[in-house]
Amino acid sequence: MSSKVSTTGPLYCGELARLSGVSADTVRFYERRNLLLPAARTSAGYRVFSPNSLARMRMIRAGLSIGFSVTELADIFSERNSGGAPCHRVRKLAAEKLAVLEERLRELQSWRRELRSTLAAWDRILAKTPRGKQARLLENFKTHPKTHARHLGRGIQKRGEL
Repeated sequence: MSSKVSTTGPLYCGELARLSGVSADTVRFYERRNLLLPAARTSAGYRVFSPNSLARMRMIRAGLSIGFSVTELADIFSERNSGGAPCHRVRKLAAEKLAVLEERLRELQSWRRELRSTLAAWDRILAKTPRGKQARLLENFKTHPKTHARHLGRGIQKRGEL
């Protein structure tokens, strides 16, 4: 018996999952969230997906990989399934994700510069600190304002934690 699965016929949930590189639970989750069209059921209750579901799974995975949320994709596919053309909306969402990514990159570059500067300052301090003595490096550490606010907002960094 061949291990190849035909993608021209119906696909059981496990087959669709394997071909898509996800778990069967993920396939069922996508179906519940309306990313996939509802599967037909066999008389035994097994889910049977159309061959088009494999292409949809690839679109879902691609969309998630570039930052679309499950909810955004569900809305887009819902519009598409009802005959709409969500193309401009998809383009707008992708542009928004790019803007967020570019801002995040600017922040990371700024933090990288600050950390390099901090390390250079620490090297100078360590060079003047006798072996076995505390250099108190953390007391000289400058917290990036956005990082500090973000951590405080999430409750990750608490007063006196360092």
